[in-house]
This record gives sequence, structure tokens and C-alpha cells, in this order.
Amino acid sequence: MRADRVFAYGAALGLLGDLLVGDPRHGHPVAGFGRAAGAAERVLWRDHRGWGALYTAVCVGGAAGLGALARRAVRASPAGSVALTGAVTWAVVGGTSLAREAQAVRRALDSGDVAAARARLPHLCGRDPQALDAQGIARAVVESVAENTSDAVVGALVWGALGGVPGFVAFRAVNTLDAMVGHRSPRHRRFGWAAARLDDVAGWPGARLTAVLAAVSGPDPRGAVRAWRADAHRHPSPNAGPVEASFAGALGVRLGGTLSYGGRVEHRPVLNGGGREVAAADIDRAVRLSRQVGLLALGVTTAARLAVRGRRS
Repeated sequence: MRADRVFAYGAALGLLGDLLVGDPRHGHPVAGFGRAAGAAERVLWRDHRGWGALYTAVCVGGAAGLGALARRAVRASPAGSVALTGAVTWAVVGGTSLAREAQAVRRALDSGDVAAARARLPHLCGRDPQALDAQGIARAVVESVAENTSDAVVGALVWGALGGVPGFVAFRAVNTLDAMVGHRSPRHRRFGWAAARLDDVAGWPGARLTAVLAAVSGPDPRGAVRAWRADAHRHPSPNAGPVEASFAGALGVRLGGTLSYGGRVEHRPVLNGGGREVAAADIDRAVRLSRQVGLLALGVTTAARLAVRGRRS
């Protein structure tokens, strides 16, 4: 079977599996990679960018290499190739778990249980929940849904379309390393530099596609484009900026502003300043938009893969 069809069938199967099952509670492959990367960090850590680059290359290269070996092992079997692609897609995307966690916070807010909402928030992002009121929690959830739509769904599909199983695996490895060592803590300021920069590069195409699809499928396309053009470049992240600005404009809400990570206060620019404050009901709207973007991304990446194959024929 042609590689473009393997991707099309396998990615669709994997997204269906994610929709029906979500992430496993135990034995998730990404968690296994995280444990292996943690062990490698204990061996390779030095307060030096070069050692961090070596660590990143070992972890990402090793993951991609295993993906390539698995693909080679089943390449003679069309059914096996589709099944492997489907299993890997299911393992690396996380749209359903993202939606479930976001909606759990929304239910807590709807019931007036801000303490429960604060307790659930760390499942979605690394903010200090104790510093947030109900509106701040809702805003954090919407921002997390937007950013993770790119990281957990669209970016994976882009790299899966480009590189097949190794592309899927490498992208998730890069994204996981950034979450582990890419933050600017004293331990990882230099050691995690390479992982953070690689994540910026790997996330670039998926973030732009996510922003475009949010504008196309959202309730206010013009607002999404306007917020993206006006505010995305002001965000400290080159990839989160376009995504969060497009979601903010599409939903008609105001994102950004002051937040706290690990006891460190950040004053981020406001995205879509003309929008209203985020309410708990906007979490469901963001989840619906995220799902629409994920399905459209599957269609776009599949069509692009088939089109490239068609031109080569």
C-alpha cells in the first residue's frame, strides 16, 4: 500500500481511537518515553548547552529510530502498516484527554467549587492555581486548550504526514522534552535550551495551521484573523502566540495578561483586547473549536499527502 494511503487510513483510525478511548490511564507510551528521558537526564545533565543538545539528540533520535524500525518491520504488510500508524497516532495525539480535563474544570466552576477547579488545573497547565480566581482559571483553561490543540493534535498530524511513524514519534518526543526541561528553571536554563529551541522549530508549522483552521472554523473568522495579525507577535512564544490569538478572536474573548508559573509572575500581552472576559461557558466553546480544528487538520494533512504523491506520479 502506498505511504500516503497508509497515513490517511492510519491517522483516521488513530484519531477515532482517541475519540472513543482517549489516553490510557496506565502504561501510556509517552509516559514510558518520559521515564526513559528522565533516566537519560540523570546521566547526561551538565549546566551546559552542549550537553543539553546531546541529550536532546539522544532522546529524539532514539525515539525516531525506534519508530523507523517499527515501520520497517511491518512494511511488507499493508494491514500491519495501517495498524501501526493508527496505534502511533492514537498514542501521540491527546485531543480527547484535553477535552475531558478542560470540561472537568468547567463542571467544577459551574458548581461554584473553585477549590476543585484549582485542583484540576495542573492536569492542563503549569500555572499556580492558588493565584487564580474563577475567571482566571477559565482563562487559563481556554489558553491551554488552544495551545494544546496545536501541540497535542495538529502538530503531530503535520509531522506524521511529513515523516510517517518516525515523524509522529519524533514530534511527540520533542514536545515531551520541552515540557520536561525546556522551562527556564535554574537547572534547565542552559541544559534545556536545545530542547526548547527544537520545540519552537517543530511546532512552527502546526501552530500556523492551527491558527488558520481556528479562524476558518470558528464563529468569528474576521475576529480571529484580526487578533492574530494584531497581537500574536507580542506573545513570548512564537507558536503559542498565533494559536491563542486566533482562538481569542474566534471566540470573542480576551486572553493573556498577568499569570504565575512556579512562583514567578509574568505579565503577558493581552490578546484580542476588544474581547470580553472569559467565562466558564467559554471552556466548552473552546473544546468544540479544538475538535473542529483537529478534524480539519486530519483532512488538510491527508489531502496534502495525497496531492504530493499525485504530483510525483
